[in-house]
Order: sequence, then structure tokens, then C-alpha cells
Amino acid sequence: MATLLQRSDASEFRKRYRWLVLFILCAFGACVVRLFYLQVLHSDVYDAKARRNIIGERRLATTRGVIRDSHGKVLAANRPSYNLYVVPAALDLDKTWPRLVELARLSESEAARTKEQLLKLKEHERKRDQQALLLVDLNRDVVASLKTFAEELPGVSVLSSSVRSYPYGTLGAHLLGYMREVDAEVLAEQPEAGFRAGDRIGAVGVERRWESYLRGQRGFRKFIRKRAMRERVEDLEERYLGEDRLREPAPGRDISLTLDMDLVESAERAMRGQLAGAVVVVDVRTGRILAAHSKPGFDPNVASGASGQEAVKEAFQSYYSDPMTPTLDRTVSAAYPPGSTFKPFSALTALEKDIVRPAEQVDCRGGYEYGKRYFRCTGVHRHVNLHEALVQSCNTYFYELGSRVKIDDLAEIGARFGFGVKTGIGINPEARGRMPTRAWYTRQYRGAFRGGFTLLAAIGQGATTVNVLQLTLAYAALANGGTLYRPQLVRSIETADGTVVQDFPPRVRRVIELDQGDLSRVQAAMVGVVTEKRGTAHGARIEGVDMAGKTGTAQVSPLAPRGSDQSDVAYFNRDHAWFAGYSPTVSPEIAVVVLIEHGGGGGKNAVPVAMRIVRDYERLKRERLAAAKQAPAVQKRDFP
Repeated sequence: MATLLQRSDASEFRKRYRWLVLFILCAFGACVVRLFYLQVLHSDVYDAKARRNIIGERRLATTRGVIRDSHGKVLAANRPSYNLYVVPAALDLDKTWPRLVELARLSESEAARTKEQLLKLKEHERKRDQQALLLVDLNRDVVASLKTFAEELPGVSVLSSSVRSYPYGTLGAHLLGYMREVDAEVLAEQPEAGFRAGDRIGAVGVERRWESYLRGQRGFRKFIRKRAMRERVEDLEERYLGEDRLREPAPGRDISLTLDMDLVESAERAMRGQLAGAVVVVDVRTGRILAAHSKPGFDPNVASGASGQEAVKEAFQSYYSDPMTPTLDRTVSAAYPPGSTFKPFSALTALEKDIVRPAEQVDCRGGYEYGKRYFRCTGVHRHVNLHEALVQSCNTYFYELGSRVKIDDLAEIGARFGFGVKTGIGINPEARGRMPTRAWYTRQYRGAFRGGFTLLAAIGQGATTVNVLQLTLAYAALANGGTLYRPQLVRSIETADGTVVQDFPPRVRRVIELDQGDLSRVQAAMVGVVTEKRGTAHGARIEGVDMAGKTGTAQVSPLAPRGSDQSDVAYFNRDHAWFAGYSPTVSPEIAVVVLIEHGGGGGKNAVPVAMRIVRDYERLKRERLAAAKQAPAVQKRDFP
């Protein structure tokens, strides 16, 4: 009986022993699998983590590239900014604060506002012990005083940082752009770019479009953390750092633009007295943009944060609430009806299709009756041919032309000159504009196309819209015989020492097929617009300025933008004033387009602006040519 019990116990023991062995084997197998996972499959990951515990890395800041105009003038650079930081809990309001106000030279209002900000930080449980920014961009005298008496200011620090500086302020701001703080979305979408929270990147304009060139590349310096030092530092450095312990930062590339800042300043002066508008000047031989001015503008120094984040917030609140929309780049981001500046293209269409003869006359009695509608003219011109109709801007003649031509033919020649498609300048959101076709009108009006649409299209009204840069490039093509260039704003990319890394030659978009005889007739009429007594630009011409062009007065929809006062409604319902032309009339060099939003008549308001710009262009050319001739003589005297 005892033997049987012993056998039963032994059997139970052997069963438990087998389960124990199985458990141990499974546990051991799991350990082996885990070790294989850690030591073989993911050894690189954990080795990197271990190294990070031992090796520290300090980022070395880079320098953002400089932007210059075509003559070397600095348009965007970097400057040091000194900011005042405080630890709220460590700042004594009774003893230290009065001394800080004195040394920082704060006015009563500034001191009160700053103290209120400081009190809020002191009450915040988490922020009261953290360093907080209190004052930005201190002048050098204040910085010197604060550093001299630093021992009297516990909890106060003055730290320097680099900020983007725009010496010309609002001039060219829309093209140059401004900087903004990188957001979480960019950090997540572009991990390879190496951005960190607090970095600033280009927001719009050249700053944004050429960010990858301007930004440069940070460097780093690796070091051994003190808490990991159980061996000699030299041994650890040799084992873990090796050769890759220091990488010097690479500065950003400098960018030279095609802009002539003296000409931009001329455009700004010529536009004074106007509330809103745009000017673009291009070289008709290359398509390079020599000047671009959009009004009203904004100060990129403030928008980039040089005066602090509160100033940025206040600035953009004012921009967005302003019915004049100062952040809108009117040179490319808005489309307008071109008005009579489109008539040269309508004339070319009629001549190409042999719809009108140049000598054929139309009797203008102040308007044109078509169906049940009467289309008014700008005056009573009586018997006018094609030349006289362009010179005097007779709408009746072009209404008659519009009754004969097809709207698709007008849209087709407009497309050949670059209307209705983006120019591809690529620096800001670009308005495409519109060259309406019969199919487009049919879709918009549910199958009903009216002949009056073509009449309006012939004088640049109705649904026809263009942006200012498109019109400038089109007039450059009229001036140079039919070559449509792609707009060029960046001339070259350079290193900090001036070595050209990449140069951008002019690019031809297309050579437009035109009858040169037809083009000569249109060009002669545009000369007459300025030189002939009945020309619409004759009264505002400047003696000595050789120019050809076409005025335009474009009607607008009778609506005022949201947020505008009732007293401003009359202004927003006024016509747009245009002038588009080129200079000189023989061997043209530049094309100029002026738009004055709600400026009224183009001949009275837009022509004087264009004339002053062309006059300044000729003056600058003479002065630079004279300086270039004198330069060798000066060099010879200095270095005999």
C-alpha cells in the first residue's frame, strides 16, 4: 500500500517537473528571442540611444543669405538684436524694478505696460520661474548700461539674436516677402530640413520661394557629457566622437535680383497721393523685372518679428481689417479688367482676320446701338479710322469691330500674348486672369450667349481680366516685335564672397506669329496716343520723354469691400485708371504698366506716373553711363 502511494507521488512529481522544465525553456527562449531582437535586429537603434546618453551636441547657428538688387544694394540682410529677459520670481519689484526702468530708459506708459506684463508672469505658477522675454531690440546705449550694472539687476539678462533686416522698409516688400516662425505643421512635414521650434522661415515672396538657398545649413559641435564620465575624457572622445565631432555651419547663398531699387523708389514717389495701385517695369529685351511696386504696402521688419511677437500680432490685425488690403500683391495676385489697354490686341485680331481695313472709318456719334442696348462711347469722335480710334480711344469703333469679330478670336490672340494663364513668376499666389470664350459664356449664362459680350471684350471689359505683370509682358512683346518672355526676378545665386554659383539667363516663352505690318500700324497708333494732340495721353506727357502706349479707364462692379465705411463707397465705385506703354519708341528698352485702383481716367491719373518713371529711368541711365566712363580715369590716378 505504501509502495502504491509512493509511485503515485512520484508520477505527480514527474508531471510537475516536466511542466517546470517546459516553463523554464519557454522563458529562456523568450529571453533569447528578446536578446536577438535587441542585439541583432535593433542594435543600431539602441546603440544610438546609448551614445546619446554619453554624447551631447550643440547646434551652431548659420547665417541667412543676403538679397541684393541688380546694382548690389542690400535689400534684405541680418543684424544683431539685443533682447531683455527676466525670471519673474527673481525680480524684486521694490528694489530692482525702479533701477531697471531707469537703465532701460522706459517712458511712463512703457513702464506701466511692461510692469503689468511682469505681474501676470509672477502670478503664473509655471512661468514665474522661467526666463521670459520682456523687451526686444534694445538700442546699444541701453544694452551698455544694463551690462555695466548687471550686478544690480538679479534675474535680468540681455541676450543677442539675429533678426532679418530690410533697409528699404515697405519698398519692394511684396516681392521680397518677410519671415515667420516655423509652425508645427512645417516641423512635421519637413523633418529632413532640420527645423527646430522657434526657427524662422520665409513666409512669402523671394524669402519663401528661395528659402532652401537662403537658409544655409547649421553646424554642430559634439561633446562628452559630464555625468557619463567614468573613463578619461580623451578615451571617450576617441571611442565615440572620432573625426565627426565638429561641422562648421554653412552660410546661406546670397541672391541678386533683377530689380533696380532706384527705379522702385521712383515708382513709389510717382504713386504718392494715390491710395492703391501697382507699377511694373520690365526690360523688353530680356523679360527681367526692373521695378515692381504694390500700394499700399507693409513693413517686413515688423512682420518678420524684429519688434516682438505682440507687434507682429497687432500689425497683422490691422492689415487684415484694412479694406485696402496692404498685404495683397497687386502686381500679380489680383486681376482687373484691362479696359482700353486691351484695344491694341483687338486691333491686331481684326487686322489678322482681315475684318477691317486700316483706312476704313466708323462714324462715332457718342455710342453704338446693338440690339436693344446702347453702348456708350467716351465722347463724340465722328469719323475715325483704326489709327485715330486707338489714338483717341474711341469705344464706338471697337464696338463695331466687336460686332464683326468672334470672341474666340479675341481670346485666342490674348492667350498668345500670355493672358488667361499664369506667368510663372512663382513668388506669390498669382491671379490667372481670364480670356472669356463663347463656351465660357455659354456655361455661365446657361446656354445663352449674347453678341454684346464680344463688344465688351473688344474694349477690355465684361469678363476679361488680367494681372499687371501679364499686361506688362504683353506690351513688352508689342514693343520688341512679338517675343513673349518669361518674367525673371532672380538674376543669380552667389556665395558670401561674391562667387556666382548659378546664373539665370532670360527665357523666351514663345515667339508670337504676327504680321509685322499690322504690328507697325498698332505701334504707330500707340506713339500717337502720346504725341498727337487728340491722343488720350498727350495732355499729361512730359517734354523730352519718348514713349508710346495706351490709356485705359476700366469700369468696375458697383460694390465696396466688406469693412469699408459708407463714405468710401463712392471711391470704390470709381473706375480703374490704366496706362501701358514702352520707351523709347525706337529700339524700345522698357515696358511700363501703371494701375491706379479706382483712380478714374487713365489719361489724367495713370499717365503722369508712367511719365515720371520713364524720365527717372533715362536720368539713371545717363548718370550710370557717365560714372562708368569716369571710373577708369579715377583708377588710373589712384594707382599710377
